[in-house]
Amino acid sequence: MKMSKHIAEHYIWGDNCDGWHLVKNQDLSVIHERMPAQTSEVKHYHQQSRQFFFVLTGIATIEIDGKEIVLNTQEGVEVAPLVPHQMFNKSNDDIEFLVISQPISKGDRVLVD
Repeated sequence: MKMSKHIAEHYIWGDNCDGWHLVKNQDLSVIHERMPAQTSEVKHYHQQSRQFFFVLTGIATIEIDGKEIVLNTQEGVEVAPLVPHQMFNKSNDDIEFLVISQPISKGDRVLVD
């Protein structure tokens, strides 16, 4: 079935950030996310889920295990299970990116202080 963010299940998270479930099953999750300027998610890790973050538009900053990585448009990075990470939009423009999780990350997230 053809899918786009225009017909996908939508949700709001964090500081007025958007998520659209493009694929949502127990084995695989693909989410299109949007973060407004100067927003961030909370630092966390996943017990089982491996994730890949891929920037569609804008410039994102992701902290992985204490190291900051700048991701430009059309760049991505993998995050292994049990590795603390946090996505930031330090720019003055919205960013959009894909978060691909295998298995699904729902219920698998542990917050880090």
